[in-house]
Amino acid sequence: MQVTASEPAKRATRSRDVRLDFFRGLGMFIILIAHITDNPWTLYIPARFGFSDATEMFVFCSGMASAIAFGAVFAKAGFWIGCFRVAHRIWQVYWVHIGTFLITVMMMLLINKTGLAGRDEVSALNLHPFLRPHGNNIIGLFTLTYVPNYFDILPMYLVILALLPVVYALSRVHVHLALAFCLALWAIATFTTFNLPAEFWFANDSRRQWFFNPFAWQLIFFTGFAFMSGWLPKPPVTRGLLLAAGSVVLITIPFAWHVIIAESAWIKAWRGAWRILYDKTDFGILRYVHFLALAYLAWAAVGPGGERLTSTPAMRALTAIFTRVGRQSLAVFAASIVLARVLGALLLALGGGAGPAFMVNTLGFLVIYLVAWFTDFAKSEPWRKQSSAGTSESPGNDAQTPERPKLVVVNQ
Repeated sequence: MQVTASEPAKRATRSRDVRLDFFRGLGMFIILIAHITDNPWTLYIPARFGFSDATEMFVFCSGMASAIAFGAVFAKAGFWIGCFRVAHRIWQVYWVHIGTFLITVMMMLLINKTGLAGRDEVSALNLHPFLRPHGNNIIGLFTLTYVPNYFDILPMYLVILALLPVVYALSRVHVHLALAFCLALWAIATFTTFNLPAEFWFANDSRRQWFFNPFAWQLIFFTGFAFMSGWLPKPPVTRGLLLAAGSVVLITIPFAWHVIIAESAWIKAWRGAWRILYDKTDFGILRYVHFLALAYLAWAAVGPGGERLTSTPAMRALTAIFTRVGRQSLAVFAASIVLARVLGALLLALGGGAGPAFMVNTLGFLVIYLVAWFTDFAKSEPWRKQSSAGTSESPGNDAQTPERPKLVVVNQ
């Protein structure tokens, strides 16, 4: 039977899946840990034991969320309105990127002024070129041709979002055509130098490119998009697949764990010779395989519909925390980018060690949860709820007030 985009488009209108927000939230906590400077907790995050890391989780889940958010618009309102909806999201994410960058620069300058960390935080992020007395890097910042490594995830996401209407249009011809396009684009980006300039306006004629090549990383995004849209069938939970996925995860550990790498000359040589297979910039194929194996195991572990995530009171409480953070992943991510550098400076000022690390990481977790809670609360528009409750007549007011026309509020 021929598979077209009509049926998948209908599936994309489904309600949000608790598993999606749970793992997005989990990814946000891991990303915060990974970004805190000199954080000893980074030795125990999944990235230390495999080729893939929380970036794959973030991008894959973003693809799934986009299938729900944008797929429904394409299906119900038509292609051009869907394109407009994607463009609106690009506009939002673009300004989040600009704001995050400028606030982080300001915070790094402030930390330098106070001497909190005892080191040059601006140099630690290689931001001095941006602060030189000429305007080239201002142009680069706003045109996304100046993309420092620490600030490269949102620009990657912007380019992938811009590809979404192209992929969706191809899917209307045939789903296999859309998937073939994604695979071909990944192959071109991985095996050539097809990428975007990261320091285009630098006076020293820099040839550095984006750390996250969006033309390669789109593969994991559109894999998530395809699963949620129904373009790819969900795999069955079988003993054979569980053993295969578990084997991939276990076999990968010696090739990724620094403890084993340091003791094995053969593994060091293999990593040097076959870097293209696990390279992060161009999304090496082993990263893809490793992530899919992990994702399959996690999907099987939480049970049908994520029923095990709410099976006990403790799990319900934990799931509530993660899902709230996952629902507001853009706001949380932007806050964590700034927060992580400040927490890193605080950890350094406290002298490091297990106690300060526990305090700093816990503080970070609390802050990003509060950001998610505040964003959730703001998006619920409590002022509209209060205003719609109506007003009662004041005591002693004998004057009759003409009835006002009712305001009909349509939630978007």
